[in-house]
Amino acid sequence: VIKVLRMKKQIVLLGFAAAGFSTWAQSDLYELGLQSIKNDQFEEALAHFNKLIINDPKNKKALNQRGFVKNQLGDFYGAIGDYNFAVEVDSTFAKAYNNRGEAKFNLGDDYGAIEDFNQALKLNDQLIAAYNNRGFAKYNIEDLQGALFDFSKAIELDPNDADKYFNRAVVKAELEEYISAIDDYNKSISLNPKDPEVWSFRGVAKYNIEKVDEAIADYDKAIEMDDKDPVKYENRALAKSSKQDFEGALTDYNRSIELYPDDPDTYNLRGVIKYNLKNSDGAIDDYSKAIELDAYNPVYYDNRALAKTATENYKGAIQDYSYSIELYPNDPETFHQRGLAKINLGNNYDGCLDLNTAVELGSEDASKSIREFCK
Repeated sequence: VIKVLRMKKQIVLLGFAAAGFSTWAQSDLYELGLQSIKNDQFEEALAHFNKLIINDPKNKKALNQRGFVKNQLGDFYGAIGDYNFAVEVDSTFAKAYNNRGEAKFNLGDDYGAIEDFNQALKLNDQLIAAYNNRGFAKYNIEDLQGALFDFSKAIELDPNDADKYFNRAVVKAELEEYISAIDDYNKSISLNPKDPEVWSFRGVAKYNIEKVDEAIADYDKAIEMDDKDPVKYENRALAKSSKQDFEGALTDYNRSIELYPDDPDTYNLRGVIKYNLKNSDGAIDDYSKAIELDAYNPVYYDNRALAKTATENYKGAIQDYSYSIELYPNDPETFHQRGLAKINLGNNYDGCLDLNTAVELGSEDASKSIREFCK
């Protein structure tokens, strides 16, 4: 399950610029720049702020806004440069520190971003955007408790934003606090019932507390609003398979693959469904496709080996189990199953060696197999 947090970009409307070549001209250019931002005309906004800054290079508000525009255009280093100038002009400019943190965040510099968000909050402990943004950065460095604190603080300061509840819910779900996460998803839906992601994520949380029917209902709602997301179909398929609705799960996996045919996990999961539907050849095809896309996942080889065993292709099964063991040599069940496949081919000696290895790795089932086949 893909978990995505949302960063709301902050368009900071900071008023009129300071004195320079002409107060009227500055104000005019600044307002034109802001209007261009509102209209998502960022190249045009950049031109307005460039003209203003040429004539008034210490206009901190214009520097801050031009940094925002550059950030929106993907020029993150250029944005940081403008924010640097803005805080040189005014070292107490909290919003510029926050915005510079956003640019660093966009460059993947989470620790540098956190430093800027910390400074912004030191200067203004009511700056909602800085709490929210720091929450994203902390989430990225797996400081989940820190992210939870920051999203909670953002909610305390702005309790009517659906996205903030969604973000906190995702963190709570990561912490396996599913009941509390569902409460936040509920609040987010009450504020904005038209967001399919929230319905889908709430479905995941409900699935994790075994409320499978409710999870499926949430996935249904999410797909009703967004029928082009493969993850939503995959999540619903997983829930259906847990209820032994393999035909329903197969339909959803088919749709997921139709929408995104390059995910090896989806082929693997569809292979499991086909195997449960006694379609071993179809399962083998799906496992083979998964391996084609990702040749380094031992689970895919294990699953294909199991399907080959069902077709009595023991030689092929042994080969797949051997590949799996090369990739992950500490799984007792793989040795156990390879040993049984060897015994089915009449190679009891090597088969029993594998069973003994499985026992050494902790398999109780292999001990039973030894008593049955290795007398």
